[in-house]
Amino acid sequence: MSEQQPVFAIEKIYVKDLSLEIPHAPQIFLERESPQIDIQLHTEGKPVAENIFEVVLTVTVTAKFSEKTLFLVEAAQAGIFQIQNVPETDIEPILGITCPNILFPYARETVSDVITRAGFLPVILSPMSFEALYQQRQQAVAEQEQTTH
Repeated sequence: MSEQQPVFAIEKIYVKDLSLEIPHAPQIFLERESPQIDIQLHTEGKPVAENIFEVVLTVTVTAKFSEKTLFLVEAAQAGIFQIQNVPETDIEPILGITCPNILFPYARETVSDVITRAGFLPVILSPMSFEALYQQRQQAVAEQEQTTH
């Protein structure tokens, strides 16, 4: 009996959800201060069919100065991936590291484009280590399990 080759394929990459808020427009455009930028990332992967998974990378960018929100952009960049003949223990790291790495450039372009179209200077997202984020999440889950036992 021969081992079947592992399969990893990108089926589709798409914007699942996109929102932009400029709560203080048009007065906010008169401000000349540089805003404080806060960037939050969240990834989620789930099976949608046999050997087919959806991974969503959500990027939230909030720009504020003083206490006023200049803009808030939230982009959910998604992908459908085929993963076959891979050990069960490898699926979660693929969904938490490999897939977000593939989605990130698309999310970065989407966020930058929306912010520019809103009339602001683009925010270019710095490269991220999804491996570090994944490990932090694993550690947080392990610590939470220890405190509940």
